[in-house]
Amino acid sequence: SHNVCQDRTGDDNLQSMIVGTVMRKIKSRTWKKQRYFKLQEDCMTIWYKSKKAGNAHSTFSVNDVETVREGHQSEVLLSIADEFPPDRCFTLVFRGRRGNLDLVADSADEAQSWIKGMKKLIENLENMGESEKLDQWICEWFKKADKNNDGRMNFPEIRVLLKMMNVDMNEHHAHRLFMTADKSQTGTLEDDEFVLFYKMLTQREDVLRVFQDYSGDGQKLSLRDLEEFLRDEQLEEVDGVQQLAMELIQRYEPSDTGTKMLKAMSIDGFLMYLASAEGSIFHPRQQSLYQDMTQPLNHYFISSSHNTYLMEDQLRGHSSVEGYIRALKRGCRCVEVDCWDGPNGEPIVYHGHTFTSKILFKDVVIALRNYAFKVSEYPVILSTENHCGVEQQRVMAQHLNTILGDKLLKSTLDGKIPVSFPSPEELKGKILLKGKKIGGLEESLNGPVEPEDSLTGEVSDEDEAADIDEDSLHSNSLRRMAKKRSTLQFPSYGSIKFIQFNSRSFPQKSKQRLSKELSDCVVYCKSVHFSSFKHSRIHSKFYEISSFTESKARKHLREAGAEFVHHNARQLTRVYPSGLRTDSSNFNPQEMWNTGTQIVALNFQTAGVEMDLNDGLFSQNGRCGYVLKPDFMRMSERSFDPEVPINREGYRPLSLCIQVISGQQLPKVNIKESSVVDPFVRVEIHGVPLDQAKQETRYIDNNGFNPVWYDTLRFTIHAPELALVRFVVEDYDKASRNDFVGQYSLPFSCIQQGYRHIHLLSKDGTSIPPASLFVHVRITNLV
Repeated sequence: SHNVCQDRTGDDNLQSMIVGTVMRKIKSRTWKKQRYFKLQEDCMTIWYKSKKAGNAHSTFSVNDVETVREGHQSEVLLSIADEFPPDRCFTLVFRGRRGNLDLVADSADEAQSWIKGMKKLIENLENMGESEKLDQWICEWFKKADKNNDGRMNFPEIRVLLKMMNVDMNEHHAHRLFMTADKSQTGTLEDDEFVLFYKMLTQREDVLRVFQDYSGDGQKLSLRDLEEFLRDEQLEEVDGVQQLAMELIQRYEPSDTGTKMLKAMSIDGFLMYLASAEGSIFHPRQQSLYQDMTQPLNHYFISSSHNTYLMEDQLRGHSSVEGYIRALKRGCRCVEVDCWDGPNGEPIVYHGHTFTSKILFKDVVIALRNYAFKVSEYPVILSTENHCGVEQQRVMAQHLNTILGDKLLKSTLDGKIPVSFPSPEELKGKILLKGKKIGGLEESLNGPVEPEDSLTGEVSDEDEAADIDEDSLHSNSLRRMAKKRSTLQFPSYGSIKFIQFNSRSFPQKSKQRLSKELSDCVVYCKSVHFSSFKHSRIHSKFYEISSFTESKARKHLREAGAEFVHHNARQLTRVYPSGLRTDSSNFNPQEMWNTGTQIVALNFQTAGVEMDLNDGLFSQNGRCGYVLKPDFMRMSERSFDPEVPINREGYRPLSLCIQVISGQQLPKVNIKESSVVDPFVRVEIHGVPLDQAKQETRYIDNNGFNPVWYDTLRFTIHAPELALVRFVVEDYDKASRNDFVGQYSLPFSCIQQGYRHIHLLSKDGTSIPPASLFVHVRITNLV
């Protein structure tokens, strides 16, 4: 890992980090403990321990740190702002769902050393090339296994290392490789000998096979060989194929081989190409912003979060502004607040009638101002569930206006009465409030309100708690919860009165007063109660939006799929998780996308297949949080029923054939040093009900390092425009549940055909280099 550290001698910040610093680690107003932090010699690992002698230490990799925030930029540090000045405080923010690390240095200078040093290390990593990253990775393993720190490895150390790296190799074979790599014949491997050992270990027979199939002389791919491979296997566009072949040689062929001069590619260059973004299964063109962003807002799927303030479960979990920052950083474009009257006239946000902690509405709006447009410039919808009295509603309106300023959309774009939504393009940089509104857009545009009009209006009160479906009201789980209620304090449902009657409860809706100031902040997203598709078709305005629980949405989907799709071609719909999901679990969003529902609100804090699919759908189009719906879901004159995709005009089913060839450096799931994974791959299709399918490869005994399958899986896809493909690797266990190893999800429409690598992600959706799968993909017409 020479490259990261080569400039550290001239860098005082890195020097002082290597020497080490005592800082306070802060967890709350009362938990502040001193820890000794230092940067390891590899400039990649931060090591820290408590000051007490003999205590265990902890480490984390610079790779895990996403960013450094200076000063009081986290709730924890704000809570002790009176105690420590901002110039001594900073926060390390980690990737994925891992909690922040809040630190206070003894002086502003020490804090600056760490802030500047960390920023430099993160920047170095971001600028590293692929082959440097691999060398870095090899060196990290070397350090882990070099137990006695003498900078060399004997054979027993190598054996331990192989186990750590998920390889269960027979001793004879490992020893033979060891002897070959030990060029200096000292019985140990030094740095560069170890790199050679690793490269022999990771030799890719599977890639060599493909290479030799296309190579004229078995040694290199001539320009013509490479063109043929790109045209016949990778199905690249024929007219650009010669140009592309030249570019790939320029980009990936190592310059120290004479091959580059000959306009040809060696096996090393070929492997570099296949492991790059261009060799990945996701089409690079569709990773950037490629869709038309000038369609009406309701023609897009919108990445959306449910109860964004919650970091954990829905009953006693922690509420935090970090929830908003994390969701927005993942490209989420619709976040949610539940507002209640708070002390000192300040509205608070929490999950009403539960033990979840409380945060200030004002702080949520500040986070929104600071983070809304960091990863995407397209509009953010703030979905409000408002339980405040009129007084604090006025305070809410005031905060929205003063903190957001002109980021808050206050009137229609041209001041005229519109007939349809503006586009994401026209709404760039704007925050839209979704909530109750007195009257409609038309009234508010038709000049000032008459003086005799009061400054408040009545709207029907609805909240999520009220929507625990009537059908689940007599489900057993609710009865059980009612029994527990005395101990658990299950949410009492907002402003709903329960009348006990024959052991069934009938909620009665009540009216709520709404302040004019808050009502005026709502322009294009007026929350209304849903009666029926027919009623909406006749009476609804395009800017009226209804919310359904997942079970209500399923009912509509089953009873009137095509009508649901039509409704969503005209209006926005939001679907959110059932009130029974108190553990913050998620429903499958695909079902809802199949109806053209734009705002499918998920608990972003909960990892699993549902969030994998959300990340998969929104990983295209520049990760901007908006994905254009297929044209048959946007046209009022076309009919599409997700239950019977065969009936739609333009129906063209496709066949997807995936050969799962091999896996590379799969991470260990079991912490025990001796255990090695038995991996298998499952390919899942998520789409319309007819397309839902999954198939698996065999499992390979004891090899997570370079398992080889060559298993072929075949699928038929009836609505390719809506399908997502998810690759999952699991550790086979016949006795208990299989352990998750890694996954990758992407839209079917973004797949590149041919020989491709799939770069696996962790449970949290963060990358786990260099773990990958190697596959061959073919898509053909089923006619």
